[in-house]
Amino acid sequence: MGMALAIRTDLSAEDLRALARREKNGRVVARMLALAHALEGKLRGESARLAGMDRQAFRDTVLRYNSEGLPGLYDRRSTGRPGWLTAEEKTELVAIIFDRPELNQDGCEEWTLPKLCEDVIAGKFSKTIHPSSLSRIVRKLGLSKQKARPRHPKSDEEDQEAFKKGGSIPSCLCHPTAPR
Repeated sequence: MGMALAIRTDLSAEDLRALARREKNGRVVARMLALAHALEGKLRGESARLAGMDRQAFRDTVLRYNSEGLPGLYDRRSTGRPGWLTAEEKTELVAIIFDRPELNQDGCEEWTLPKLCEDVIAGKFSKTIHPSSLSRIVRKLGLSKQKARPRHPKSDEEDQEAFKKGGSIPSCLCHPTAPR
């Protein structure tokens, strides 16, 4: 068998127990109590068992406590899985969304999530994302999900404005009582 790891002694067993009484995190309390048992002279396996952990977990606790001190007894935050798109791809996606698609080039008048997934994400970034996942990404970018009002590709803006102003209807047809 190998030689037992030495435990740093800047805090005594009583100090560790006093800190454990004030600690709210149960996992940290167990680690402090296991170290306190070991500093009092109990065997490593017995110290680990009394704290509710196995010998390997206690060994890892001792290594982290020796190298980092008390902060080493706390769980580290998980970095999590990387995002679907990088920061550069997200910036480019926002620019593409704000630039309206061209009917001749993109085949649509307004961007939809499935169209963005097919054309932009798969075409430009060579990634496959489901539209519901893209919806979460778009919301995290600060954009809202809005449905575009349907517009016929051959509609004429000038004719629509003239119709709104009443310019395209003859005045004699507007008033049924007007003389003809």
